[in-house]
Amino acid sequence: MPKFRLAHLGLVMAAIGFNAAAPLVGLSSVAHAADAIRAEVGKPLQEAQKLAQAGKNKEALAKLKEADAVGGKSDNEKYMIERTRVSAAMAAGDNDTAVKALETVLNSGRLSAAETPKFTQALASIYYRAKDYPKAITWIQRSLKDSNDGQMRQLLIQSYYQSGKYAEAAKELQAQGGRASEESLQMLANIQLKQNDKAGYVNTLEKLAASYPKTSYWADLLNRVVGKPGFSSSTLNLDVLRLKLALGLLAKPGEYMEMSQLSLQSGNPAEALKVVEQGYKKGALGTGADAGRHQRLKDLAVKTQADNAKAQATQEAELIKNKDADALANMGFALVSEGKGDQGLKLIEQAIKFGSAKRPEEMKLHFGLAQFNAGKKAAALSTLKGVKGEHGEAELARYWTMYINHPM
Repeated sequence: MPKFRLAHLGLVMAAIGFNAAAPLVGLSSVAHAADAIRAEVGKPLQEAQKLAQAGKNKEALAKLKEADAVGGKSDNEKYMIERTRVSAAMAAGDNDTAVKALETVLNSGRLSAAETPKFTQALASIYYRAKDYPKAITWIQRSLKDSNDGQMRQLLIQSYYQSGKYAEAAKELQAQGGRASEESLQMLANIQLKQNDKAGYVNTLEKLAASYPKTSYWADLLNRVVGKPGFSSSTLNLDVLRLKLALGLLAKPGEYMEMSQLSLQSGNPAEALKVVEQGYKKGALGTGADAGRHQRLKDLAVKTQADNAKAQATQEAELIKNKDADALANMGFALVSEGKGDQGLKLIEQAIKFGSAKRPEEMKLHFGLAQFNAGKKAAALSTLKGVKGEHGEAELARYWTMYINHPM
C-alpha cells in the first residue's frame, strides 16, 4: 500500500496561505504608535525586508543581524525582526533559523487569531520535513486546535505513521468515515497488515473495492474469502468464479475451463457455453495444445443445453412433485442463464418456499444473482442484503452488492 506523499514545503506553505513577510516598517499595521520602532532598528529591518522582497534572502538574514545588535529592543521590535527572519529564512531554506524564529513569533502573543494557524502549520511542516515527528505532532495538534485544516490532519496521520504510532494513525484514519480518500484507506490497510488485524484489513479492503474499484483490490478480497476458515469451496467456488468473470479477473485457460465444467455440473449448460465463448473471445481458449479439449467442452455444453430443453418440462414436473428444492433452484438459475428470466425466477421462488434446501443461504445468494442476471437490480440488491451464512455466502452476497453498485 502506498504512503502519503508530502508536497514540497514551498507548495505546502502556499497551500495553507502562508505569507510570513511583514509589511515594510512604517506601513506595518502591527507596529502601533505606542510600540514605535526606533530608527536604529527600523533602518536595517526595512533594508532586510526589501532584500527579501527582491529574493535576496541570505543577504536579508545578514542584514537582520545589524538589527539584532541594537540594545534595549522593545518587544515589538523583537517581534518585527523575528517575523521578517521567518520569511527570509524559509525562502533561503534555512530551516533551523526559520524554526527558532517561528517559535519566537508564535510565543510572542502578537499574532492575530487569523494568522496564528498559518504560522503554526508552517512550523509543523518544517519539523515534519526534518523528520522530527514528535515535534511535528505537537505543533500539528496545536494548529488543529485553532483550525481544523484537512492538510494538517493528513500530516498528523503521516507523522503518526512515520513515527511508528500505528494505533494513533489508525484512529485518525477511521475517524474520517465516509470522507476517507483512497490514499487514506490504503494507509489504514497497510497499518492493519502491520498489526496483523486481518478482520480490519478485510473491512478496509472492502471499502476500497466498493469506493475505488480496481482489479488489485478485488483479487485480494476474493483470495481472502476463499481462504477463510470454513469457506464452502465445494459449493461456492463457482460463485467466486462468477464474480471474477464479472470483474474481468478470469485470464487463464484453466480458469475458464474450471468455471464452465462447474456450470455443467450444476446443471447450467447455458452458463457453461457463455463462459467458453468468452474464453474464446479473450484468446484464452481455442489455441495451443488443448484447443481440441476446449472445443469438446464447447460441444458438450451445446449438446447438454439442447437435451435439457427437450426434457425440461418433464423434469420440472418431477422436481416439483418430489419437492426437490435444490435441483429445482438449479433449474431455475439455468433458465435465467438462457434468457428465460421470469420462468426461471418463479422456479427459484418455489424452491425457496419448499423450505427443504440443503444450503438455504446459498440458495438465497443464487436467487439474488439470478434476479440481477434477469435485469431486476433493485430486487437483487434486496435479496442479497438478506443473505447470511458462515461459509462465505454472506461475504459473496456483500461483494456482489458492491459490484452491482460500483461496477468495474
